Amino acid sequence: MSDITIRNNPERERFEVLHAGNVIGKAAYKEYDGGGAPQRIFYHTVINEEYGGQGLAGKLATAALNETAAAGITIVPVCPYIKKFLTKHPEYAENTTAITPAHLEFLDVALAPRTRA
Repeated sequence: MSDITIRNNPERERFEVLHAGNVIGKAAYKEYDGGGAPQRIFYHTVINEEYGGQGLAGKLATAALNETAAAGITIVPVCPYIKKFLTKHPEYAENTTAITPAHLEFLDVALAPRTRA
C-alpha cells in the first residue's frame, strides 16, 4: 500500500496511520511532566483489523518512538505493544524510562473522563 502515511496528531494525543486519508490505526499517548523532564506515556496502540498482518503497527511504533526520542521526550511504555516492541529494539533504551505508580495514577486521572461518560 503506497498511500499509507503516519503522522503525529498532537491535538488528539496520538500518532496515526492513514490509508487514503482515513485513520486506520493509532498509538495513543499522554504528555507527562511529573518526571522532571518531558515524558510521553504510550498507553494504547491499535491497527484496524482489516489492515492487520502488514507490519503497520511496527511502522507506527518506529515513527512514534523516533519522533519522541528526536524531540528529547522520554518514552514511558505502558502499552503492551510498545513495551514488547522496545524489547526487540534496544536502540531506544536510553530514551525510555520504567513505568512508575505515578505514571499509572496520572493515566487513571487523565483517562477517567472518557470512561465515566
